[in-house]
Amino acid sequence: MPDVGDVVTARLVVAPYSQTTEAALVVTAPDGTRSTPVTSTVDGGQTWTAPVVYTAAGVWTLRWVVTGTGASVENQSVAVAPEPATMADVRSYATTTQLANVLHAAPPLDSVKLLERATALLDSDFLKAAVYDVDADGMPTDAVVAAAFADAVCAQVEFWGEVGEETDISGPLQGVSIGSVQLQFGAGTNRTSPDYYAPKLVRALKGIPAEKLRWVAYSGGG
Repeated sequence: MPDVGDVVTARLVVAPYSQTTEAALVVTAPDGTRSTPVTSTVDGGQTWTAPVVYTAAGVWTLRWVVTGTGASVENQSVAVAPEPATMADVRSYATTTQLANVLHAAPPLDSVKLLERATALLDSDFLKAAVYDVDADGMPTDAVVAAAFADAVCAQVEFWGEVGEETDISGPLQGVSIGSVQLQFGAGTNRTSPDYYAPKLVRALKGIPAEKLRWVAYSGGG
């Protein structure tokens, strides 16, 4: 799989072919922008090549149109990966170093992504009901709160490592109490026991002293 910034040589082999064979390439970027790089052949029309520069992540379409002998149309979809995210690129309550210390092992290679998603989960499903001191970026300024949040997101990533991140689509939070707050998402026919939140995540939040984090009345719907 190519990455953003890669310069590759697109290649097409035509059969049958002759001196009348011509091949043109239309490249469509993920945003719909089209370009027509110069094609060339060095073997009389059997093999055609063209330079392609992948300038954005996403799915690119390469459309070869052959005329003359071997006339045909061939389409190819190419998935281009973005540049790897770093901790400076994402919002996260924990670093990969903190995650490694919790796991007592090398963290997974997609730790930045997982920590970002665990932080978003914490924000959306738990911290709507929380009041605590933050900086200009919305990050906790109290060391105890920051450490608890870090433990919480690391616990969630560890949990995903055991049960699979795909459990995050099975249903919303059901019946968790933190202090005076009752969090009961997904009321109705889909009511089940909690199944995609790490138990240690909840314990980490419950361990924050009341004077450092205050819970307000909230009954969430997601």
